[in-house]
Amino acid sequence: MDGTARTVNVGLIGLGTVGGGVARTVARHRDEYLAAYGIDLRITRACALEPERARELGFADEAFTSDWREVVGDPDIDIVVELIGGEHPATEIFEQALSAGKHVVSANKALLGRHVERLARLAADNGVQIRCEAAAGGGIPIVNALEHALVGNEILTVAGILNGTTNYILSRMTAEGLDFDEVLADAQRLGYAEADPSADVDGFDAASKVAILSSIAFHTRVTTDDVYCEGIRDVSAADIEQARSLGYAVKLLGIARNTPEGVDARVHPTMIPADHLLSSVNGAMNAVYVVGDAVGETMFYGAGAGSFPTASAVVGDVLALADAICHSDRPQAEIEPYRSVLPLRPVDDLVTRYYIRLTVADEVGALAPVVGVFARNGISISQINQLQDGDGTRCSVVFLTHEASERDVRTARAELAALPGVERVASVIRIEDVAAWTDGAEAND
Repeated sequence: MDGTARTVNVGLIGLGTVGGGVARTVARHRDEYLAAYGIDLRITRACALEPERARELGFADEAFTSDWREVVGDPDIDIVVELIGGEHPATEIFEQALSAGKHVVSANKALLGRHVERLARLAADNGVQIRCEAAAGGGIPIVNALEHALVGNEILTVAGILNGTTNYILSRMTAEGLDFDEVLADAQRLGYAEADPSADVDGFDAASKVAILSSIAFHTRVTTDDVYCEGIRDVSAADIEQARSLGYAVKLLGIARNTPEGVDARVHPTMIPADHLLSSVNGAMNAVYVVGDAVGETMFYGAGAGSFPTASAVVGDVLALADAICHSDRPQAEIEPYRSVLPLRPVDDLVTRYYIRLTVADEVGALAPVVGVFARNGISISQINQLQDGDGTRCSVVFLTHEASERDVRTARAELAALPGVERVASVIRIEDVAAWTDGAEAND
């Protein structure tokens, strides 16, 4: 460092949970940034709906605005931090900031999961960057690892627990034997789940993160709409107990694999071996498991949400840009987002094992037509268990399959639901072949 300091001005749009964490983190460590890196980092404009929130965070009245355009249009601002979420006006904030030659840091997974290609091209055209570490794992530094630390690898698999709310719910269901609705209500009361929990429990939040991570890992375009998505509403305490007895744990996983047939990107409840590292990730914590052809298996663990963990990722991105602003002519512009566009593997082509639980009539011969449906669809059964939950007229029966295609299982599911002796197809959970995640990795001699 040459002993001089350059002031880097930041415009912070959004002073909610994460924005407040960013403001407090920068205020707490500003002197350290100056001493260690020669960066005089200042949040000079702050935007929120309520001026009282800005005052609470220590911003002077003249630094506050309720109009994001005043932040983006300020010629002294070097970096715009967008933390309001959603698509609008976040899209307009990105477009106007990038067009004005300002770098953008964001945690907006919903926006980036759908529109990062177009926004990255706009950034490249204007010689600036988009940084989004906080959008795909909260405080876990997974984007930086994929873009820098692991860049010497061909990434084979990215899989993980990418939503703290669903992991909290499944962890409590596992530990306490409770059903989904009961734990969800408690999670809402405690603030772990939103009043409308759809984004979390239906898998949409995790799907956005899978889109971002697979795009970065495989250097190809994957949008949120390309990710097969299924949530945890149909997972019951009975399913979790059956999984435990079979040596599995049930987790909502985001899975992205770079296969010879194309990119396999999906989010759904999954049975994985109880001794796998991801099975031990409990509560609201997140973890991302990455396999590279050279490095082999790695796992990144930490808080996937929250004020200060997410702020840690945001401020890390801001400092990376600020360092380049201070110590070079200008930061490198955003690179071409994708080297190529790989094909996407349809979920119907997935081949794996399945756990299928039916509620059926408790009478002699009720299973014969069920077994016939599986046979007609080429699905081989490895195990059948009748659960002790019947009332004399109906009961639950669990079928474990050998490897079968998703296409065949879906056809069989529809046929099973139409059988007179089947009250309902209560649950279908994929049993993941975790050994396949390391296909293509070099032997560690």
